[in-house]
Amino acid sequence: MHLLLVEDDERLAKAVQRIFTAEGHVVDWVADGDEALIQADMEPYDVYVLDVMLPSLDGFEVTRRLRSGGKTSPILMLTARDAVRDRVAGLDAGADDYLVKPFAPEELLARVRALGRRQAGASGETDVLRVGDLELNTRTREAVRGGRRIELTAKEYVLLEALMRHAGHVMTRSRLLDTVWNYEVLTDSNVVEMYIHYLRNKIDRDFDEKLIRTVRGVGYSIRAN
Repeated sequence: MHLLLVEDDERLAKAVQRIFTAEGHVVDWVADGDEALIQADMEPYDVYVLDVMLPSLDGFEVTRRLRSGGKTSPILMLTARDAVRDRVAGLDAGADDYLVKPFAPEELLARVRALGRRQAGASGETDVLRVGDLELNTRTREAVRGGRRIELTAKEYVLLEALMRHAGHVMTRSRLLDTVWNYEVLTDSNVVEMYIHYLRNKIDRDFDEKLIRTVRGVGYSIRAN
């Protein structure tokens, strides 16, 4: 799934990003309420994960504005405040679920999976991303091209999903480092180039049409002719 994480505590945000990416999700992170609204208008997300206490706009107000702006994807609110009135305020603002800090990673993942299933069922959305004759099932994490199943490692899968969710658009190297690796590797590392090479060997090598494109000096994209 494609998740938007809104959390101003950088240390916690990076930890949560690692939890989600290890599960195979694509995660964008912003640190305040205003940024969350801007990012939500730029990208479609399957689930929003919002902290309540945020700079500029708190999680309640972000939730209200997302809903008033027509955003229907599920919202999971994270907070250190366990008062019933706070949980009620979040749900009344339009949130779908509420998780109190500190939380177990397993429970966070389970809540997000449940919200994602609920959203897919309500909207009739498919679990399959398609670019040309390449299909990626985000539920089973299976890739198929031209009827041929392609084995992917965990990182290859997350990288391919990130590219396919933005098919036709260029993803910069720095954004891929943040989305796939959470900047856990040095920015001068060639890890992005290395994994793009791995994907090309699996996705493009045996096919006449090459889907993964290099945009020199900018980044990478995936698209069919």
